[in-house]
Amino acid sequence: MTTTAEPQISARRQATRERVLEAASEVFAERGFHGATVEDICERAGFTRGAFYSNFSSKDDLVLELSRRHAENLVERIRRASKREHATAEEVLRDVFAALADDSRSKERWLVLTTEFTLHAIRDANARRAWAAQQGRVRDELVTVVDEAVARQGLRLPIPTELFVLAAISLAQGSMTQRLVEPSSLSVGELERTVLPILLGVNA
Repeated sequence: MTTTAEPQISARRQATRERVLEAASEVFAERGFHGATVEDICERAGFTRGAFYSNFSSKDDLVLELSRRHAENLVERIRRASKREHATAEEVLRDVFAALADDSRSKERWLVLTTEFTLHAIRDANARRAWAAQQGRVRDELVTVVDEAVARQGLRLPIPTELFVLAAISLAQGSMTQRLVEPSSLSVGELERTVLPILLGVNA
């Protein structure tokens, strides 16, 4: 009897977490990290504060979980793009850029949220440690994907993979920030398509 009840409780709790995370994504997109409150998120999700705090400790916790999921999706898209059989290095790069450019409006909202959260983390030691650990996990996963792709293509990076990944992340975030401030200054993926192939030592 106990054994059959536990999965149902677990499934119900997971459903609650999913609704809270979905509500948080919407409220963060509308009001920003600092503008959104736990009450706003609970109201949007249709839950009480008690239900919120039984699943998440704070808004910080929400952003960290959303970041984990965002990173998983990004890594999986890049991994699929880089595994296309019988593709040249140039074709792999093109597919990777296409994967990175998917759903650009959603990515822009995500950039705004993570920029706000980064500023928050700079001022808050606990948030900074948690955010740094999360970013480190994302980079480690991307390093693994890049190493796999480079080995598959028989390439050799002229710089350590960790530096390449940092450069790629910085380029993507920097170019998106620039486009948000000056929409006509860069096309989507222009900076990445220009610079990353040089770092990889191929022509895209």
